[in-house]
Amino acid sequence: MQNMTADVGAQIRKGVVEYCALGILSREPMYGWRLSEELVERGMIASIGTLYPVLGRLKDRGLITSYAGESGSGPVRKYYKLTPAGEAELSEFRRQWEPFTRSVQDIVAGDDA
Repeated sequence: MQNMTADVGAQIRKGVVEYCALGILSREPMYGWRLSEELVERGMIASIGTLYPVLGRLKDRGLITSYAGESGSGPVRKYYKLTPAGEAELSEFRRQWEPFTRSVQDIVAGDDA
């Protein structure tokens, strides 16, 4: 049974990790390592190696862009930020997320709709 629970968690994370990255980037542009630390800390990804495919998909969809920026403590870093399309996508996700999670909670808790 525990393996099934782990699989559910992995599927849930897989479904929302891109939106979590957009949410973090909506606060401020940041470089990949820092973004990965934020996502690892919250249990959304396992390591930085998991992040780059996510960033690639977001970039391919036009939801983020990257630019070279001074780090203040070393070499120039590649920073990521939301595009207007990314802001719109995140806004739509936020609009749908709360009622969705409320419905899921009601269903799995056994509450009547």
